[in-house]
Amino acid sequence: MGIIKVDNIKVYAYHGCLIEESKIGSNYRVDLKVKADLTTSAQTDDLNDTVDYVLLNNIVKEEMAIRSKLLEEVANRILNRIFKESQQVTFAEVAVSKLNPPIGGDVEKVTIILSKER
Repeated sequence: MGIIKVDNIKVYAYHGCLIEESKIGSNYRVDLKVKADLTTSAQTDDLNDTVDYVLLNNIVKEEMAIRSKLLEEVANRILNRIFKESQQVTFAEVAVSKLNPPIGGDVEKVTIILSKER
């Protein structure tokens, strides 16, 4: 078993319940961690035998481009796509952070973390 992490994927998106958020948008950070059996790829040195982190990055970018009111919904879509498109993944965790959220205070970020297991 092994772990692949893709950290600090930076995305500009339009998520949120406020009308302003759908027009102005804001910066987001997404962090992924997936578990898979990496034994074969460690021996073969073949991309087909592992979880392609380019695919993971593309899934995040594509799902973040679809507007949602809640970060929970975005995170869930990302997880579902990972499991649909990579049969090798046995566990995945995604953290979606809204940077400088409009919550009436000096807050660096708000983060939603969801995980899923096959």
